[in-house]
Amino acid sequence: MHTWEWIPETPASWDARKAGVLGTLDPALFGLGRPESGDALGDEWWRVEDGGGRTVAYGRLDESWGDAEILVLVHPEARRTGVGSFVLSRLENEAGRRGLTYIYNVVPDQHPDPEQVTGWLGAHGFVGNDVGELRKQVPSGAVRHGG
Repeated sequence: MHTWEWIPETPASWDARKAGVLGTLDPALFGLGRPESGDALGDEWWRVEDGGGRTVAYGRLDESWGDAEILVLVHPEARRTGVGSFVLSRLENEAGRRGLTYIYNVVPDQHPDPEQVTGWLGAHGFVGNDVGELRKQVPSGAVRHGG
């Protein structure tokens, strides 16, 4: 079993850890523009560290109008370890704490593997709609994880 730590980054800023988790992916692909080190990032961010203190993933919650767009970023070397599901579960928990109704994601057209990401989100209960969002209702008051 993995030991992952969910660490809030408030306020969040662009740094080498985020760039490392993105690997070869362009930050602009995820609506982050072309940030320089130290640039402030909006929304709420959390990083995930493994038992060795390495940053292996990030989660972002962009709340508006009772819903939140989410972003799950996993370091290339940590993919297929379950850390993405860990981040997704924690983001769902954070949304539930805020009383939000839905979390959603829009897979960018330029994403290098949109079918895989869409399938992964679908396997986690997200359903597509006619405007390209994959949405999931947040269970009311359900806090499934401590911390």
